[in-house]
Amino acid sequence: MRYASITDRLASLGSEKWAVHAEARCRKSKGEPIIELTIGEPDMPPHESLIAEATRAMHAGRYRYSNGRGEPSVVEALVRKYKKRRADVTSANVLCFPGTQTALFAVMLGLVEKGNAVLVGDPLYATYEGVIRATGADQVTVPLRPDKGFHMQAEDLERAITPECRVLLLNTPHNPTGAVLTAAEIAAIGEVCRKHDLWIVCDEVYEELVFSGSFASPFDDPGLAERTIVCSSISKSHAAPGFRSGWAIGPEEFTSRLLSVSETMLFGAQPFIADMTAFALDNPIDTSARMRTSYESRAERIVTVLSKAPGLVPLMPEAGMFIVVDVSGTGMSGEEFAWALLDEEQVAVMPGASFGDRAADFIRISLTVPEDQIEEASRRISALATRSNCRKEKRA
Repeated sequence: MRYASITDRLASLGSEKWAVHAEARCRKSKGEPIIELTIGEPDMPPHESLIAEATRAMHAGRYRYSNGRGEPSVVEALVRKYKKRRADVTSANVLCFPGTQTALFAVMLGLVEKGNAVLVGDPLYATYEGVIRATGADQVTVPLRPDKGFHMQAEDLERAITPECRVLLLNTPHNPTGAVLTAAEIAAIGEVCRKHDLWIVCDEVYEELVFSGSFASPFDDPGLAERTIVCSSISKSHAAPGFRSGWAIGPEEFTSRLLSVSETMLFGAQPFIADMTAFALDNPIDTSARMRTSYESRAERIVTVLSKAPGLVPLMPEAGMFIVVDVSGTGMSGEEFAWALLDEEQVAVMPGASFGDRAADFIRISLTVPEDQIEEASRRISALATRSNCRKEKRA
């Protein structure tokens, strides 16, 4: 039988990247005491008021068809949120989607196609390559260097640009590294994008999980307004990943053009979830503040423990719910270390190769489990590193 070429372009870019996670889940279902540190699924539930609002909305009959742009309740709440950052935002700048992933997919579909290219930092979030390849466009990577804290440098971006490039896919705060771009870095990157007439698509899903300092975005610069699109959701900020409630905020001409694409894909999300999202955006809820404190503390504990282990270099994140660790000193790649850790210590982490070529020497550890599991997992990771070091010495 014959298939569309998209199935070939995405053939190895789906669940294959999550093989360690899938295997860990399988073993866990069979009763193995796996400590799962793979995905960014918050260990605290959504605030009870969100569940109450979703329930109220369902009982009020808010389960009928919606519209392509989004329910008025959530569109207006998003206008209020983003108007605090840039005064010219109106409902015409808003499109709602079921989660950031869907927003990114639709946005890319509206901006690039075969013959175009998209710039993205490497390391990068695991699904970005698929989002880009799905359109037929090529991926062009910009090195994110550990010695620069994984912050994208304007000069590295400039060097990577080819005539085919039309979009920079930016992610700050960054997954997997937790890097947070400064306002000065954003300004320099924005200047390069202006010079080369590039769109900036900025994934800001971890906006509310910055440990210290301020969050900066190209969206906040009026000079970049015509070329910047923000994608985000309540998945991380409100510990509500399963509700699948996200959005894209961009220029009016862009949202007008993309609306037909969105309507063809979805024709609206669930009204009761829209009402819950509006409530989340409009009310002071402390979920993100509690997560920030918790994740920072857990990351600091991992750094303290793993820094003492031979061959491991943990890099303290500036935001988010992950920490990356350089394991090259153990003599293993991130892939090898992750599988050995699962087999020998019953701890599941993500191999860095799932996040790009430049992350191949790393593992990514999720901070979304209780402190006692973080402590025990750190001990087991250290134990594997120590054994690996002993094996290296014997071979030498």
